[in-house]
This record gives sequence, structure tokens and C-alpha cells, in this order.
Amino acid sequence: MEIYTIGFTKKSAAEFFGTLKRARIKRLIDVRLNNRSQLAGFTKTADIEYFLGEICVADYLHRPDLSPTKEILDAYKKKEMPWEVYEPAFLALLAEREVEKTLNRRLFDVPTVLLCSEPTAEHCHRRLVAEYLGRKWGGARIIHL
Repeated sequence: MEIYTIGFTKKSAAEFFGTLKRARIKRLIDVRLNNRSQLAGFTKTADIEYFLGEICVADYLHRPDLSPTKEILDAYKKKEMPWEVYEPAFLALLAEREVEKTLNRRLFDVPTVLLCSEPTAEHCHRRLVAEYLGRKWGGARIIHL
């Protein structure tokens, strides 16, 4: 099984969708808490669903249960919670939610990418979600686009 991840920040629409197309992505799982923000640009809900279908012939799925709570996210963004505290707090939230049971593993039978906003995966919860699922499901190869 492969789990891809991507962030949209600091990417043009051409770069973003070109990357997905080259990776032959067929499903995008949006792990953002808020997918309607003006800051989301071409990745706002209705826009990204349309572009994915037209450009990549891919499905769109929003899974806010794979997102941090508003409180955790706000504390991290406001630098009230360092990454060293955020990471275990978010992983505990995933475990509490038992996302490995509520997310159908078969969704990853086709090339599937987890979407968030951060430009790199290093300090992004999409990496934590991918790693968590990989541990719980066993043997997943994680590819950051």
C-alpha cells in the first residue's frame, strides 16, 4: 500500500495538479479542518473537486476526522503549542478517534493522496496521519509529493 501526501501552499495550480497527474493520483482525501477558507485558493471545496475530476480524473473526499481540533490547531498556529507538544497531542486524538477503523483501507487501493496546506510534510499533520495509518495497517509506503 502507498499513501501519498501533498500540501498546496507555495504551489501554483499548474504545479499542484501537474504533480498529482504525474503521480497518477485517483483519489484525494482532504485532511484540512477548514476547506472553504479564502486562503485555500484553488483548493476550496467546490473548486478542487471540479479540477480533480477534470484534470486528474480523480475523486475528492473531505475527512475532517483526520484533522486536529480547532483548539489544537489554533494553539499550534499561535505558537502557544510547540511541535514537540502538538505531535503527540494530535497522535493521541487520532487514536481516540480510531481513524484506522473508521477510514476504509480500501480507499488506498488506487493511488490516494492526503491533502493539507503546509508546503512540506515535516511539520504537517498529513505526515502524522500517513505514518499513523501506516503503523496501524502495517506496511504502508509513504510518499510526500
